[in-house]
Amino acid sequence: MKVKRFFAADMRQAMKLVRDELGADASIIANRRVVGGVELTAAVDYEAPRLTPPTPGLSQELKKTQERIVTARAQLEAGERSSSGPSVNRQLFGESLRQAAQDGSPEAQDFLDRLNNEMAQPAAAKIKPEPAPRVAEPEAESGSGLSAMRAEIAGLREMLEAQLGNMAWGQINQQQPRQASLWRRLTQLGLPAELSQKLLRLVADEPNTRQAWRMLLAHLSHSIPVIRDELIEEGGVIALVGPTGSGKTTTLGKLAARYVLKHGSQHVALVTMDTYRIGAHEQLRTLGRILNVPVRVVDEQNGLADVLKEFSGKRLVLLDTAGLQAQDPHLQGQLSQLAALGTNVSKLLVLAATSQYQVLKAAYHTYKVCGLDGCVITKVDESATLGEVLGLAMQQGLPVAYLADGQRIPDDISRAVGHQLVSRAVSLAGNESPPDQAMADVFAGILHNQRAG
Repeated sequence: MKVKRFFAADMRQAMKLVRDELGADASIIANRRVVGGVELTAAVDYEAPRLTPPTPGLSQELKKTQERIVTARAQLEAGERSSSGPSVNRQLFGESLRQAAQDGSPEAQDFLDRLNNEMAQPAAAKIKPEPAPRVAEPEAESGSGLSAMRAEIAGLREMLEAQLGNMAWGQINQQQPRQASLWRRLTQLGLPAELSQKLLRLVADEPNTRQAWRMLLAHLSHSIPVIRDELIEEGGVIALVGPTGSGKTTTLGKLAARYVLKHGSQHVALVTMDTYRIGAHEQLRTLGRILNVPVRVVDEQNGLADVLKEFSGKRLVLLDTAGLQAQDPHLQGQLSQLAALGTNVSKLLVLAATSQYQVLKAAYHTYKVCGLDGCVITKVDESATLGEVLGLAMQQGLPVAYLADGQRIPDDISRAVGHQLVSRAVSLAGNESPPDQAMADVFAGILHNQRAG
C-alpha cells in the first residue's frame, strides 16, 4: 500500500493533488486543518489508470465520509443546545434502566431516582451562578470548538463533492460516451454547467453524435436573446454602464463614429458622468473634436437632467458612465440617477468577454438596479471563450445588442445575431478538449450548486 500526505490551501486543491499523483482510486484515510490550509493522508493499493469505473473501495470511502458528516453534524447540534437544559440526556436511560431497577439493581434504581429528581427540579435551581470571568472562558472555548466543527463539516462536504463529481464523470464517460463527448464540447465553449445540462436534455433521444451537436448549436443560437433592431438608428439617449475597463468609452466612440459616418455630426451629442478617473472626460472631448460633435460633463454645476435637456434636439445622445466598485456610494448615486430617467434612456451593460462567469454575474447584479435594456459584449478578440458571457445573457434574459472585437473605431463593432454569436463561440473554443479532471470539477460544481440552492 502506498501512503502519502498532501498539503493544499483548501480541500478541492488537496483532492486534485491526490488524484493527480495517486489516481482516482486513492482512499482518503485522514484529513485535518493545518496552518495555511488542509492536510490529507491518502493511500492506494496499486497504480490505477486515470479512467476506471468506480471501485468498491471508493464507495466505502464515500460511505465513511458521509457517516463522519452525520456524526459531526450531530455533535454540532448537540453543542448548540441551550446550556439551561437538563444536564442528563434522558434518551440514554430508557426501558433497560427501568427493567434493571425492577429486577432489583441498586445502581439502576439510584440512576432512576436521580433522573426523576432532575426532571422535577427547575433547571435554574440546579445551575449555580459563577463569576463572569469563569463563565466567559468556557463559552469562548465552546464557540471556538463549534467554529472548528463547522469548518470540518465544510471540508468534508467539499471532499465528498469532489469525490462524487469524479465518480459521476467516470460513470458517464464509461457508460454514455456520446453524452460525455457532448458535455466536453459544451464545456469547451465555456458555457455554465447548469445551462449545458439543460441543453443536453433537449437532444437526449438523438443517437447520432454529430447530429446531436448540430441540434445543440441550433438550440443555443435560438436561445441567445438579441436586440434585433439597430439601437443607434432608433435614436434617443443610450447610456453605457459597466465595470472599470470593460470598454465603455471605446464602445461609445465606435457607436458615435458609426452614426456620424451615416447621418452626419449635427445630430449627435456625447455626455459623460465619469469625473472620477484622471483624464476620463478629456478622452471623450478628444473624440468629440475628431467627430465634430458636442461633449458635456455631468458634475456639481451641471446635473444630468439639465445636460440631457440641453441636447433634447439631438437625435442621438450617447452617455458614458464611471466604472466604480460595487460598494462605492458614488456608483449607487449614479445608478439611481439613471433609474430615475426610466424608459427615456436605454441602458446597456458593457461586459468584457475576457471576464470569468462569476465576475460577469456580479457585474449584472450590481448594475441591474438601473433597469438594464441589453448588453454589449466587448474584447472578443482577446477572449479564449465566449460561452461565459453568452451563458449569462441567456440565464438572465439580457439581450445582446452589439459585439465588439477590437480597438478600431468604428470598424470593430457589429450588431448581435444569434447564429453568428454561436459560430464565433465555436471558433474561439479551438480543438483542445477539457481534461478529465476539469470535467470532474464541473460535476462537483453542479453538486455544490444543488446543495447551496
